[in-house]
Amino acid sequence: MSFYTSLSGLKASQVDMASISHNLANVGTTGFKKSRAEFADVIASNLSVAPTQMVGSGTVVKGNRQQFGEGNLVQSSSSLDIAIAGDGFFALKPDPTKDGLTFTRNGSLRVDSNQFVTDAQGARLQVYPVDGSGNVVSTTRDSLADLVLFETSGKPTGTEDVKLGLNMNARSVKPTTTPFNRFDSTSYNEAVTTTVYDGAGNPMTMTTYMVRTTAPQADPTDLSSTWEAYSFVGDKAMEVGGTPATGTTPAVPGTQAVTITFDATGKFTTPVATTFDSFMPASGVAQQQIKLTFPTTTVATTKPFKLETQQQDGVAVGRLQGVTINEKGIVTASYSNGDTKALGQVAIVNFSNSAGLRQMGNSNWQATGLSGDPSFASSGENGAGSLMSGMIEGSNVDITEELVSLIAAQRNFQANSKALDTSNQITRSILDLRA
Repeated sequence: MSFYTSLSGLKASQVDMASISHNLANVGTTGFKKSRAEFADVIASNLSVAPTQMVGSGTVVKGNRQQFGEGNLVQSSSSLDIAIAGDGFFALKPDPTKDGLTFTRNGSLRVDSNQFVTDAQGARLQVYPVDGSGNVVSTTRDSLADLVLFETSGKPTGTEDVKLGLNMNARSVKPTTTPFNRFDSTSYNEAVTTTVYDGAGNPMTMTTYMVRTTAPQADPTDLSSTWEAYSFVGDKAMEVGGTPATGTTPAVPGTQAVTITFDATGKFTTPVATTFDSFMPASGVAQQQIKLTFPTTTVATTKPFKLETQQQDGVAVGRLQGVTINEKGIVTASYSNGDTKALGQVAIVNFSNSAGLRQMGNSNWQATGLSGDPSFASSGENGAGSLMSGMIEGSNVDITEELVSLIAAQRNFQANSKALDTSNQITRSILDLRA
């Protein structure tokens, strides 16, 4: 029997060394949790043997128990890297067509080609839904959804009104080159560019050229002057006139100028309504109307030309520019048009017995009957740890501790090997006596 007793000790030591080797091999694995082999003695007892005379029959491996102690938190430059300081796991959906979930402490995330936030294996991060104000709607398993980063935000609106407040120089000379030609800078005095948008939210450049048509007054205190304004969107000239029916052209076709006049004090006098309607042929049959307005800030002075105010009412479609995750786990996307949108709250899951989780590899686990049902919570609530953005959790393996344990396991193996060798020598001696 001593052969088998020593053999059980050898096998136990091998399991111990294998577990330690696995831990050491994953020192650099993000979100890895070490394991510890646990053993129990084997006693074959019966009623006919006195308790003081019972001899054990070796050892048996009771289990390879996972240790879910927290690993070192390492700062990261990615806003999508998240870690949990305390208890809890992130929920992932490996297959979007099925309901099964896996759980991980590895918060190193990325965005796939379909804009879903996933781990390195493509499993999608699960979040709770939020309303427009960022308030969480529900924190149940059934409410979980894939976190997706929408590429655009907002409804595009075509530009209908442009306002230009100008400071015109009353001493500017009249251009010598006539007629006006936007490709000849000597045929106009000043040019102002404004970004406008079509109905689809696409940006276009509107350029307004200012041409003086009267010479400066001999009296230096007389600031009266007359100007013409020509406007183009891209290479399309804008035409002055009333509002035409859809698909028709203005009453006066061709490039038209609006006459602007200032009195002797430099006050803007005409056009009286300070507006004029221009029409730009857009893609398709319809035309886009843009009303250009010169506010009362438009004046004539002896100061150099200056654009004082510039406004337009078009809205572009916002393009995704960045993502942030706050300490509550709320994921917020920011867009180029100034919009911010709350996309969800990162779900954190707890278990009554984490050691009962089934290892799936890649720092992922699945729930089992031993682990109990998952308990869904959010950052810092219901026993869940706090979420930290821009951090990742490293392995919880302590190299020094594992090396000491490895030496101890090796000594145990040697001791059992020696016991087996001794038992073998005793048996040989007995056989030699018989011989």
